[in-house]
Amino acid sequence: MRITITTRHCNIPEDLRARARARLERLGEVAARPHHLQLVFDEEHGKPMVELRLHTARRQVYFATAEAADHRTALDRAVAKVKRQLVKTPVRARPSLRKSR
Repeated sequence: MRITITTRHCNIPEDLRARARARLERLGEVAARPHHLQLVFDEEHGKPMVELRLHTARRQVYFATAEAADHRTALDRAVAKVKRQLVKTPVRARPSLRKSR
């Protein structure tokens, strides 16, 4: 899985980037066949914001944004939102390999 971390209008310390990468790798383990994960740290009008997009197989995209008092809390909220979406998505039933009689 490819992970892209981007910042807009703000600076993010390296320890927060490392935490974000660790959280995103764990999120990738929950998703079925993850392909690409994009994380954007942003600050609009002095309010920290995080945007998260998870692309999986069959062109499914899970998206979440979160605002908080700091980027770390916003990251945790966005990851929780995407995780909730992944849990709610039903697992597709695989067709049986045996032929019915």
